[in-house]
Amino acid sequence: QVQLVESGGGLVQAGGSLRLSCAASGSIFSINTLAWYRQAPGKQREMIASVFSSGTTNYADSVKGRFTISRDNAKNTTYLQMSGLKPEDTAVYYCNAVVRTNPRFLLLSDYWGQGTQVTVSS
Repeated sequence: QVQLVESGGGLVQAGGSLRLSCAASGSIFSINTLAWYRQAPGKQREMIASVFSSGTTNYADSVKGRFTISRDNAKNTTYLQMSGLKPEDTAVYYCNAVVRTNPRFLLLSDYWGQGTQVTVSS
């Protein structure tokens, strides 16, 4: 099994910054993709940033230029640096990892963190 533990959420004023962290542990052979999703009240969960094992990153238009995703492969950790925060960024933020747990099989599994609340006040 693989566990993802997020940290770094909280309350911040509009225009402020926060840094989220997500550490993966457990039966990990390799991590393919790490991503951050968010879900605001009454809305569907949406992917906002992802980083592949190659280092290639992708961002949703809503956060492009304000958020930066990174990963530390030695620590199996991903970070989301958020700046220029807006009230509409208020949501529960979830970490997702696509993990290969068995070196004998090319089987990828999907894991989720428990979520961390980010609230941006106006």
